[in-house]
Amino acid sequence: MRIAVTGSIATDHLMTFPGRFTEQLLADRLDRVSLSFLADNLEVRRGGVAANIAFGLGTLGLRPVLVGAVGADFDPYRVWLKDHGVDTDAVRVSASLHTARFVCTTDREQNQIATFYAGAMAEARAIELRDVVARVGRLELVLVSPDDPEAMLRHTRTCRDLGIPFAADPSQQLARLGRDEVRELVDGARFLFTNEYETALLQERTGWPEAEVLRRVGAWVTTHGEAGVRVRGEGRAPLSVPAVRVPEVVDPTGVGDAFRAGFLAGTLWGVPEWCAARLGCAVAATVLDSVGTQEYRLRRDHLVERIRTTYGTACTAELLVHLAGLS
Repeated sequence: MRIAVTGSIATDHLMTFPGRFTEQLLADRLDRVSLSFLADNLEVRRGGVAANIAFGLGTLGLRPVLVGAVGADFDPYRVWLKDHGVDTDAVRVSASLHTARFVCTTDREQNQIATFYAGAMAEARAIELRDVVARVGRLELVLVSPDDPEAMLRHTRTCRDLGIPFAADPSQQLARLGRDEVRELVDGARFLFTNEYETALLQERTGWPEAEVLRRVGAWVTTHGEAGVRVRGEGRAPLSVPAVRVPEVVDPTGVGDAFRAGFLAGTLWGVPEWCAARLGCAVAATVLDSVGTQEYRLRRDHLVERIRTTYGTACTAELLVHLAGLS
């Protein structure tokens, strides 16, 4: 069961602001915003959507193939990912650009303001997915997550040409992509991932109503934060899975990536979709307990207990078989 995760690989610079962003915004001055927020602390962490998801999959016992572009400063990060079960041999190293940077400030209400510098990610368009397949063999799934837009389109086209199932996760890049580009990324995807806001944005970008999107994908997976996850498909009743309750959220950064890792792991294991979604929610809750997107540790008993407490015992026995490698 091999999965390739294509997308961004970055370093996260995470800060916390003790106030509320909304208190600093003046409704009649939004056309000229010039603000500075004094942060309490700074955490420099490993990140990037593809790297976060690959880390989660590797921690769960799969050996995902990470596909993306980085700078020459990537070596310590490479070692970290390899130590957590990620195949990094398909990562391209730029000769001139730095690894991408994500700078994010979170306020006391868990609102976030962020900036992303692409850097070496721009060279991801030069990566040939066929070479990855030639090296590792047949892939069960390719996740196309936020990346250089041309790279996202190229990987999607290659999946279609080779007959490899793919999942579309356009996420942050929806703001940059045109109508035809978003349609090409989505059409024929086995899974389409969005959060609640991106759901509306995707429909606006494609010009397709919900029914048309559902007709063109296998399943549309939408995360709703504290309200959990909804999975929809054409001709079937929606599946709603509540979130795992976290008493005190430490840091929300990367929670969506963690959900995707858990959900995709369950899917590749062949567990029912509702069970895979529950696992995704439990992994996401674990990320909320720590600062950073890859600083968490998955413990089998703790993960299963979270699932059992929130959802009951319906799929815990089946998951335990696949989670046997966790401590």
